[in-house]
Amino acid sequence: MPGIKYRGFTLFLTFLFYTAYHLSRKPISIVKSELHRNCSTVIRPADLNITDNATWCDWAPFGESVTELFETQDHLVSYFFGIFGERLPLRYYLSAGMLLSGLFTCLFGFGYYWNIHSIWYYGFVQAMNGLMQTTGWPAVVACVGNWFGKGKRGFIMGVWNSHTSVGNILGSLIAGVFVSSAWGMSFIVPGIIIASTGILCFFFLVESKCFFIGSKHMNPFSPQQRSPSCQLVHLHSEPAEDHTEAISFCGALSIPGVVEFSLCLLFAKLVSYTFLYWLPLYISNVAHFEAKEAGDMSTLFDVGGIMGGIMAGLVSDYTGGRATTCGVMLLAAAPMLFLYNYIGQRSIGTTIGMLLLCGGLVNGPYALITTAVSADLGTHESLRGNARALSTVTAIIDGTGSIGAALGPLLAGLISPSGWNNVFYMLISADVLACLFLSRLVYKEVKGWCGRAPRQRG
Repeated sequence: MPGIKYRGFTLFLTFLFYTAYHLSRKPISIVKSELHRNCSTVIRPADLNITDNATWCDWAPFGESVTELFETQDHLVSYFFGIFGERLPLRYYLSAGMLLSGLFTCLFGFGYYWNIHSIWYYGFVQAMNGLMQTTGWPAVVACVGNWFGKGKRGFIMGVWNSHTSVGNILGSLIAGVFVSSAWGMSFIVPGIIIASTGILCFFFLVESKCFFIGSKHMNPFSPQQRSPSCQLVHLHSEPAEDHTEAISFCGALSIPGVVEFSLCLLFAKLVSYTFLYWLPLYISNVAHFEAKEAGDMSTLFDVGGIMGGIMAGLVSDYTGGRATTCGVMLLAAAPMLFLYNYIGQRSIGTTIGMLLLCGGLVNGPYALITTAVSADLGTHESLRGNARALSTVTAIIDGTGSIGAALGPLLAGLISPSGWNNVFYMLISADVLACLFLSRLVYKEVKGWCGRAPRQRG
């Protein structure tokens, strides 16, 4: 019974933690339209003597290229911090990451009130925030992977992974409240929230089963007694000491499936993060919504992502085919993206339906790979029980995906001046490539199903 209680509590806390990570990551996409505005649609004060009508209403030093640059900085160091995640106590690691991420998110918003117009200030703050943001994912996946076996991992993690979409939704709504009046608060409020969850993490996170299976007098805050790779023992006995070494980078790459899923995630995450950062602007430009309304409407994509992640987990648990589930959803996403671009803005009903459908198909595979697949590979039988490898494997998979997360918004910014159609062609191509990288694993899974069928009938 204590195990069930702590397992549920850990699931809830890690859900809360990564919701805060995404909540604090979202404001830049909502505020972008306010920092780099279409000045021809803004009424210029009569006493303002400005000759450059194209940029007079921007918040200097921001422009289109600058906001695109900031969007790429959050995702380029996941390997580095993820590998550290298995070498440090997860509670301290996560707490420090959230506190510092909250600090730098707030500092970005304080620039509005301090009237700072230096690109170096915002560049440094956003770069440091990007470093802190990468502490989150490998650590929370390692915590959950330590508590849950493979039986219903896809469904459990599919539900749990809705924190990404919940964070995006809350971040959009919170930033939208302040975007048109005082955009600095769009960063300060999320910064305070993630810093607060860092304090909760420090005092309450139970990162492994060792907390309650050892001596009743053991210290839950001792890293030695909270090792995620300790073995189950009887109550009132000391937990087994961990002698396993952290897995090397090359050793993690040699695990079957890591390379394929990593490359698949690169392109799947490229599509997902392009929507994360550009969907509000796309809706604003194409459907002519105000910044707040466009941000609110974009949350439907994340609602669809919640349903898609749960569905992907359920199907993959039932079939045992993680790669096949991802491949089918990625293949179906390509034509749906094409349709959304051409008919998605014809009516409110069509917009809602297409955003929900596209969100589910785009984010479903991304959610499955970054959660259940990463946990499966990080506890692969070839590791002989070395659970310390989980954080490194997760970091490699998500770190490769982070390259796509950085490239997607950047490419969208470069391509969008030639028309939104070309942006969607880029996204469709990325989905197809993601599917192709899984083709060998899909073939292997299907072949395995066909090989078992005769024995089941006999």
